[in-house]
Amino acid sequence: MSKLPFDVAPVDATLGAVVTGVRLAEISEADFAALYATWLDHALLIFPDQHLTREEQLAFAQRFGEMEIPITPISNVAKDGSVRPPDDDVMKILQGNMFWHADSTYMPIQAKGAVFSAHTVPPAGGETGWADMRAAYDALSPAMKEKIEGLSAYHSLAYSQAKQVDHQHTEGSAYSGYGMTVKDPPLRPLVKVHPETGRPTLGIGRHAYGIPGLSPAESEALLDELTDFACQAPRIHYHHWTPGDAVIWDNRCLLHRACMWDLAEPRVMYHSRIKGDVVSEFAASA
Repeated sequence: MSKLPFDVAPVDATLGAVVTGVRLAEISEADFAALYATWLDHALLIFPDQHLTREEQLAFAQRFGEMEIPITPISNVAKDGSVRPPDDDVMKILQGNMFWHADSTYMPIQAKGAVFSAHTVPPAGGETGWADMRAAYDALSPAMKEKIEGLSAYHSLAYSQAKQVDHQHTEGSAYSGYGMTVKDPPLRPLVKVHPETGRPTLGIGRHAYGIPGLSPAESEALLDELTDFACQAPRIHYHHWTPGDAVIWDNRCLLHRACMWDLAEPRVMYHSRIKGDVVSEFAASA
């Protein structure tokens, strides 16, 4: 096997690696092909000390595919530089992000992945965690695999925000409402096959609810059981951010969550969301 053109140090989990010896803003086509293959293997790549500009981050993300959201701040800092109050609608979305989820499962096409970069970080807390849904499926008992085979769940951001943050989008809100106004929630299988690796992976997370054929209580209990089981060591990794860090994760097989910090402290991250394939990531409403 030929040597990679960068250094890869797997983290102590079933997912994730720290990659050094590469400048993402200048990576060649050949080196990017090697990086893409490494990403498929590890699902999460962490790049210290990149200090990407927004233009560089977007250009790097676009190498993975078309963009769903080109680049946007994920931040508790308002445009005037002040820290948003706790009852601000944007803050409620940030708080919702502290529960395990995958991006855009509540949209007709689930995201392929995301590039995330740290610009301002709090002195403590504010980590991001990822959980490996490939390894989680592999670790399920044969009885549980049989139980969930063929089952699906609806996915809704409005549902998860109302349940976990007591927040519904209202007209005239400062919050843009992306994903909050989907009228027909998509129905997604609890087990799907990754379109590039062929590995089965669990399709769960905070946006999932309402498994057809089960009562609401049975559905919630099963989804909670799966999430509690899946999001445990050795299938999780938490990254403590340093300004300049960048990551790319595979949204098709990982869940992620932000960790709490002192919300009076500024935290400024930039998120670029990569559009999912219209065949493998599409889910129609029932």
